Amino acid sequence: MVDVLDWADYGEALGAAGSVLRGNAASAGLAARVPTCPDWTVADLVTHQGLVHRWAAGRLRGEPDRPDADVEAEASGAPDLLDWFDEGLVDLLNALAKAPADLSGNFFLLDAPPLRLAWARRQAHETTMHAVDAMAARLGRPPMASEVWFDRAFALDGLDELLTGFLPRPKYALTPAHPERVLVAPADAERAWLVELSQAGAVATRVVGEFPDADVTLGGSARALYLGLWNRGDEIVASDEGWLNGWQGRVRVTW
Repeated sequence: MVDVLDWADYGEALGAAGSVLRGNAASAGLAARVPTCPDWTVADLVTHQGLVHRWAAGRLRGEPDRPDADVEAEASGAPDLLDWFDEGLVDLLNALAKAPADLSGNFFLLDAPPLRLAWARRQAHETTMHAVDAMAARLGRPPMASEVWFDRAFALDGLDELLTGFLPRPKYALTPAHPERVLVAPADAERAWLVELSQAGAVATRVVGEFPDADVTLGGSARALYLGLWNRGDEIVASDEGWLNGWQGRVRVTW
């Protein structure tokens, strides 16, 4: 397991992302469309993120999952949707703070850190990506890597979670007819990930030092890669644009 960020870093990142999401949602207006999630309005975005926060808080406390429809109805009936969002974020932060450091149980991503840290990490990145969506709604376009608030270290951590945790899951169907080797190599870091794709699925290996040869190389800044591989930007420098387009059509993390 690669070193992850500190517990406090994830808490700060989650709080910052919540503030960015709320502020941009208020500026854009709840009826505005979300360019990075074309089927959603800002109200849909806020409702979704508030639902996820409540789901994660419940999981941390060992509670049964509430039906999505019940939570969505609660959001719809709230006097102020953004206040409802705030309540869910505060509840999640409290649930994380109260969870024991040795919290036990299963987590849905591979190669995850200890459970409490895994939940903090996942919710920090989940909320960050949806805060980017709220920025897109305000701007009317996806934000550039130079416009986002998070730093290189956080982006690298998000790349690691995506490539080693999400990508190997069978749902993404990254099973080419012939084996492929893809190197994800941020230009502003001395680390990379080698993703090996075959009919058996995807395996991502962390690389430090000399980078191996690959069939496809994806570069750009850590923040550009983080945004682009989560389908929130188009600043990735790819040795094969067609391959990258195929990725963006297949790897979409949905609720």
